[in-house]
Amino acid sequence: MKISSVVKLGTVATLAAGVLAACGTTSSTSNSQAQAKDQTLTWMENSALPTMDISKSVDAVSAETLNNTGEGLLRVGKKTSLHPGVAKSYSKSKDGKTYTFNLRKSKWSNGDAVTAKDFVYSWQRTVNPKTASEYAYLFGDVQNANAIMKHKKAVSSLGIKAEGNYKLVVTLTHPVSYFPDLVAGTTFFPQNQKVVDHYGKKYASNAADNVYNGPFKLTSWSGTSDNWTISKNASYWNAKNVKLNKVAFNTVKDPQTALSQYQSGKLDAIYLSGQQPKNYKNSKEYVARTSSRASYVEVNQRKDTMMKNKKARQALSLAINRQQFTNKIMDDGSVAPTGLVTDGLASYKGKDFAASAKVPSATSQDLTKAKKLWKEALKETGRKSYSMTLTADDTAAGKSSTEYIQSQWAKLPGLKVTDANVPYKTVLARCASGDFDSIVTAWGADFADPITFLQLFTTGNSYNEGKWSNKTYDKLIDAATGADANKTGKRWQDLIKAQRVLLKDQGIIPFYQQGKPQLVKSNVKGVVYFPVGANWDFSHAYMAK
Repeated sequence: MKISSVVKLGTVATLAAGVLAACGTTSSTSNSQAQAKDQTLTWMENSALPTMDISKSVDAVSAETLNNTGEGLLRVGKKTSLHPGVAKSYSKSKDGKTYTFNLRKSKWSNGDAVTAKDFVYSWQRTVNPKTASEYAYLFGDVQNANAIMKHKKAVSSLGIKAEGNYKLVVTLTHPVSYFPDLVAGTTFFPQNQKVVDHYGKKYASNAADNVYNGPFKLTSWSGTSDNWTISKNASYWNAKNVKLNKVAFNTVKDPQTALSQYQSGKLDAIYLSGQQPKNYKNSKEYVARTSSRASYVEVNQRKDTMMKNKKARQALSLAINRQQFTNKIMDDGSVAPTGLVTDGLASYKGKDFAASAKVPSATSQDLTKAKKLWKEALKETGRKSYSMTLTADDTAAGKSSTEYIQSQWAKLPGLKVTDANVPYKTVLARCASGDFDSIVTAWGADFADPITFLQLFTTGNSYNEGKWSNKTYDKLIDAATGADANKTGKRWQDLIKAQRVLLKDQGIIPFYQQGKPQLVKSNVKGVVYFPVGANWDFSHAYMAK
């Protein structure tokens, strides 16, 4: 996805396909502090909300809001465990290719029933090529999804069907071990066709032109405003256990402004950057979080021969001192990367994937070698010099990234770099259109499997924005998601080999693994954070006295 206080969980419910923890209240009189009269949480965001269209959402801010105003078949909770959502139970066939979800009776915020047909419609809308969803590829394992996206089969042939209002059957092309994690993600949430059709192009473009089936509903958002509010959804099936009345999100791009608003009581939680983490590490309100969010640089290999030159890409990577950036510039819990897939995301037989698949030369600094390779690339492409623009968002972290990388790249002979820091929405648009020379971007894991990162860089993937392409890489990813999908050890090796191919060819330039330091008021209780996916769940949060 373009990225501690914990909730106390209730009893464990055994479902047909496995064990899911049932979400219980966090604030009964016997196990929690008394609640404040005003149950409003004010929360900082670094960027404005881009969209609330489930089929078109691609970023962490949208996902966070969607995750709290909507609900899928399953929900993600503490330590990324799975919980019942709209589905109260599910079963899996012996061959692992058919899932049957038994839905509870629940409602949309307008009173309509949430039915299996809402999931069928939503999934079909997302994979329909006319929708142009950048996340449609996540449905690739569902029967006929890839053929539909290539205009080779009808949308109605997608392997999902409603058997009555409260039974949903999904057919996959092959077993997918992490499929339950996928359906808990916002891209797999239901959509109300009547509402989508009614609002047409205005659908989900503001708070009013939408409906919600989650713990909250969006009640204040113009579609372009920097601030938005979600309010308790009385129609939600588990509304009795939702304690907050409102969560008010405020976009604050300047770290000092955010700190001032926090100290004056205008914000209950803020993200820290620059020198702030170092200054507040000893505060009781300081919270350091790990994140499965990787920051990296993509160079546009569509535009000219220079960025298609492997030596040029390697030189740009070798010029960067990542340890200096994370330790001296960020100093917020961020760490230098070992590759693309983040440390701690997934392991097999006790071995972390990131450690197994690393290529040290792809993430280390060697300025002497960098200069040599850059000179060779200039000569091979018939140049004496090269100019490029480095783009990133206009947040504090984005500006720190471009300034630092520019200072490192300036050491390469004949290279002139111009920084461009623009609003987050503009970054997303430029990524999608290919309107950049080089761009600092990031991806947050949608689920705890290396494929969430590695599938991005297959040929033709909409998130392969630099258009790097490698046939060996494509074959390895195809094997991991196809022939070897049910062979755990073989699939693991496919993915390790794939990352090594990507790194050896410097298809991307890994930059850093992001930390997520915060200041959170001591009376904010029960917020659930998970390092993958939409990150935040406010459905069990409350404000203590």
